[in-house]
Amino acid sequence: MNETKIGRLRDALGLADRRLFEQVARRSWPGADRVLPRLSTSANHGLLWFGIGAGMWAVGGVRGRRAAVRAVASLAVASATVNTLAKGAVRRERPMIDVVPVVRHLSRRPITSSFPSGHSASAAAFTMGAALESRGWGAVLLPVAGSVAFSRVYTGVHYPSDVVVGALLGMGAATVLRGPSPSRTRRPPPARPRVEAPALPEGEGLVVVVNPSSGSSPQLVEPARQIENLLPKAEVIRYDESVGPLPEVLDRAAAGAAERGGALGVCGGDGTVNAAVTPALRHGVPLLVLPGGTFNHFAADLGVETLADGCAALAAGEAVQADIGRVRRLSSALTLAPDGAPAYFLNTFSLGIYPELVRLRERWAPRIGGTAAAVLGAARILRSSRPLRARVNGRQRSMWLLFAGNGAYRSIGVAPVRRKEMADGLLDVRVADGGRFARTRLLATALAGGLARTRVYAAARPHRLRITGLPEGTFMACDGEVVPAPSGLLIDKLPRALTVYRPADD
Repeated sequence: MNETKIGRLRDALGLADRRLFEQVARRSWPGADRVLPRLSTSANHGLLWFGIGAGMWAVGGVRGRRAAVRAVASLAVASATVNTLAKGAVRRERPMIDVVPVVRHLSRRPITSSFPSGHSASAAAFTMGAALESRGWGAVLLPVAGSVAFSRVYTGVHYPSDVVVGALLGMGAATVLRGPSPSRTRRPPPARPRVEAPALPEGEGLVVVVNPSSGSSPQLVEPARQIENLLPKAEVIRYDESVGPLPEVLDRAAAGAAERGGALGVCGGDGTVNAAVTPALRHGVPLLVLPGGTFNHFAADLGVETLADGCAALAAGEAVQADIGRVRRLSSALTLAPDGAPAYFLNTFSLGIYPELVRLRERWAPRIGGTAAAVLGAARILRSSRPLRARVNGRQRSMWLLFAGNGAYRSIGVAPVRRKEMADGLLDVRVADGGRFARTRLLATALAGGLARTRVYAAARPHRLRITGLPEGTFMACDGEVVPAPSGLLIDKLPRALTVYRPADD
């Protein structure tokens, strides 16, 4: 196509764009003159979407939180792309405001390039990001996003093509983000190999312990009642502190399940699931994990997103083998202590600032709420904490954080987000060094996405890890449960030791 034809096509598209803009300007919709300008203004700087995201986090349960995080991240990527690249590359004047009724005019007319629409990009990115985690939230947000995008034309600050291209860029940003952080629906099938497990239609032979204090998700207000409806022949035990410590209750439940040739079930957060590992191993029963906590990392990595997912796997006898991370006390640099039961982890083990953060959050959360406690705890740790000194595999290190995952995790920056496999026999070890200015450098490189190249952050995937010389008063966290750490410990794995139900691959 020669330059003349390209010019004619550009002129034709521009003319059509202006005519469509003028048609919108001449037409009036009932109530729109009062609503759309205010809606458009509320979306300035993403304020509308940040407010909606906060609401999703507060009331949306596990899926709402995941949808909120992905939506905000998608918005951030779209905003950076549009405002720093696209608007600078294409300079387009704003539409003539004369044809738009004065009642629709915004109090502050934008002065940046008209092309593309940043508001439309943010609206589309936020909505698509949420929809990738939860179709329900996507459906709720779609009319709001569409109204925000249309308001930019209705108030006379953008041509229709600005809005269309902006929305496409926003959707593209949400899609691109799925590369480093795939949504749950795109997660590869985890936890090989498959293994036979008792099929328990209607839950016959299942003894399930429900810990209602693990989380407060709206969809799990009465998890025990839902389980009874889904599995009418199961024995459902509602746990509370009056019946004894949770490990003892789980042990009795596992013994009962073994006598019936059935399975042990647990409904709660990752800490509750962790407490079920020892009873399941001791009595040789498979484990049914049902999400009932705040984040439910282990259940989500298994593909058990809802109670119904787990119950369907139980009825069909669909199960896999999973590794168990193990922590044992050392009496010397090379010798295991003869006494003391090991600690287990299904997700993660950590030393350093993370156990400190968990302790502060648990201490302050009853007074100010979990989210505020986490934010204030992080601020205090960044301001006042000191590196932890210990020997790691015989090498003296100063560390802000030592993380060991049960299996190889994929990450966004410094944060591990998910596993493809849970029976790979490996530990995913990451160490954030605590040298001169290491805290500042680590934060800067994490924000820049360069952790794989920085000298203050190291990663390896060994089969075992030996840590000695830990100071008195050090704490460690296994699946988010914080306990005092011994001066020396050995971290390894029990490969394929746990049989756990999970839905069959689609």
